[in-house]
Amino acid sequence: MSDKYKIVYKGGEGEIIEKKSRFIAYVKPVNTEEEACIFIESIKKMNWNATHNCSAIVIGENNEFSRCNDDGEPSSTAGKPMLEVLINEGVHNVAVVVTRYFGGTLLGTGGLVRAYQSAVKAGLSSSVIVEKQRGSRYRIETDYNGIGKIQYIIASLDIFTVDTMYSDKVEAEVMVGSNIEKEFVDKVTEGTNGKAVINKIEEVGYIIIDGKVEIL
Repeated sequence: MSDKYKIVYKGGEGEIIEKKSRFIAYVKPVNTEEEACIFIESIKKMNWNATHNCSAIVIGENNEFSRCNDDGEPSSTAGKPMLEVLINEGVHNVAVVVTRYFGGTLLGTGGLVRAYQSAVKAGLSSSVIVEKQRGSRYRIETDYNGIGKIQYIIASLDIFTVDTMYSDKVEAEVMVGSNIEKEFVDKVTEGTNGKAVINKIEEVGYIIIDGKVEIL
């Protein structure tokens, strides 16, 4: 199980045209099968007059739940290729619907596979994809002599500082990836000769978006 994995933070839409057929991809972040199904049905309702509304779902850090649907296209020419794109791109917790409006020219099996995969890639390109990470919030208390060393350690380990408060002492709240927690604590303890007070607040899943930390 990896400490980091990609998720869709904000869904988007992408469209390609192949031999006058329109393929419109709708991408949405989902955390449950129910959310995915509601999203798929909403797209079908919106595009009720489309020729096909094919779908693919991937949920879970290790793709514990995945499903796809050809919605009337020849078997394995739409849903499965769409699902393969999501898996190959390493994106989790996402549902994609590709709506097709037939343009009058048959594409053949290979043409359909390429078109549906290209549409999904276009949809992902217009979405905001971020890296979710497992880690913990820590609050570090130190005196003014120790904060410089702690800030150096934070920078060297590429740790995100949530907040820093200055009074008669210095308190820093940081988000530490689970893979470097022990190293961080050991280095702070050693660097301050054990004078810094290190409190682990909670274990969380988080992302860094627009220079800010967001707990998910």
